[in-house]
Amino acid sequence: MLQALGLGADVEAVYRGMLADPSGGVAELTARLGLTEVQVREGLDRLVDLDLLRPSRDCPGALRAVRPELGLELLLRRQEEELARSKAAAAQVVSEFAELRPNTEVDGAERLVGMDAIQSRLEQLAHGLERECLAILPGGALSEASLESSRPLDERALARGIEMRSVYQDSARNDPATLAYARWLTEQGGQVRTSPLLPPRLLVFDRTVAVVPIDPAHSRLGALCTSAPGIVASLVTLFEQTWQAAVPLGADRCRTDDSRPSAAELELLKLLASGMTDEAAGKRLGVSLRTVRRQMSALMERLHATSRFEAGLKAAQQGWL
Repeated sequence: MLQALGLGADVEAVYRGMLADPSGGVAELTARLGLTEVQVREGLDRLVDLDLLRPSRDCPGALRAVRPELGLELLLRRQEEELARSKAAAAQVVSEFAELRPNTEVDGAERLVGMDAIQSRLEQLAHGLERECLAILPGGALSEASLESSRPLDERALARGIEMRSVYQDSARNDPATLAYARWLTEQGGQVRTSPLLPPRLLVFDRTVAVVPIDPAHSRLGALCTSAPGIVASLVTLFEQTWQAAVPLGADRCRTDDSRPSAAELELLKLLASGMTDEAAGKRLGVSLRTVRRQMSALMERLHATSRFEAGLKAAQQGWL
């Protein structure tokens, strides 16, 4: 019985012997239990250390056995305390070496460094999907490697009836490969929308686990995989707000009035008016520097402005900003 709690068979035999008859000495226990004197004395010492034997009040100098119900509780409490100390020590080690072992999970968050680590974790999460996958994919055109690695995961998930909703940047419509992939997703049963401006990249699995970049501006730093309920709930809310403001892939972003800017042009005007450079605005919108300057030139022509400053004033006057 006590072996399951970390005590040896000899120690348990001595404890049982003391419970049955505490009046005998070492010699009597040795004869009765069939153990050597050394085994009996070691067992008695061990039981005293564990507080399972205590000094007798009736017979000074003798020992009495603690009742089994109390003794077991003492053993369990000791083991729980040792386990708590072990956990605390392990947490300290993990904390100290987190930077050296970046792909180790700590407090519900896992830092993934390197494409292999990220891809492996995504494959695991996709395999365990039960209901839904949410994705925000900024940056316009997706790389060929990203599309190739995503296709088998998406295909298997959709075949299992998983609901998939993805938001791409409007500029993805201008990239044939990304647009073809987005259309393939919709044909397989997924839902795809686009928006001119998006928050950083985001993946949410079954509303319980989220994967986000550690630093959106430096993707090589890796990704963070978290299951913290508060963080995941906030990211789901962010996705839903982005989804509501986005336009379905099958719907064209057209203007009913040629004099007004499109949604993408309006976002460009806002970014430039806030003081952002052409290059920075292009990165936010997922388009090239050339596209930014071409769109701005077209807006200036529409506003009959000879400078960007004048274009900003006229855009404000017309209620665009």
